Amino acid sequence: MQNDEKFLILEQYRIYSEAKEAFTTRNFQTNRFYLVLALVLFLLLYIFNALTPSLMPLVVGSVVGMAVCVMWWLNLDSYQFLIKIKYSKVLEEMETMLPTSPYKTEFKAFQEAKKNKKAIVFSDFQKFLTVVLFCLFLVIFSNSITFVILNFTKSY
Repeated sequence: MQNDEKFLILEQYRIYSEAKEAFTTRNFQTNRFYLVLALVLFLLLYIFNALTPSLMPLVVGSVVGMAVCVMWWLNLDSYQFLIKIKYSKVLEEMETMLPTSPYKTEFKAFQEAKKNKKAIVFSDFQKFLTVVLFCLFLVIFSNSITFVILNFTKSY
């Protein structure tokens, strides 16, 4: 391979690697948005519960919270898929044309640490948090609906 070809491949690799990092940063920003949104919804539900005896804000707020959690989960999934396919696969392919393979080496080391329980995958933690928040909103929804049904049956 000529020097110009090697330089071109290295430059493409560098650009793609920077794009992957920017994409990962956007992923973190999006996840921060969903987390803040879910926490604000919990705060609003708490305020509504403290200020009004009406259960409708709790029902509506918990449904919105569950929808936010589902959208967050889908977003996490799509970002993971795109990072694995769009960036990691392409970078691995480019590395076959380079003298070293830093992403492959990093991935192997990460898999080894994960296998030995020395690393927690942040995306797995995010998904766990999404499920926990969804369940909390579901509990609020279930309790609110139960109280609505009990109050409705008492009036008859």
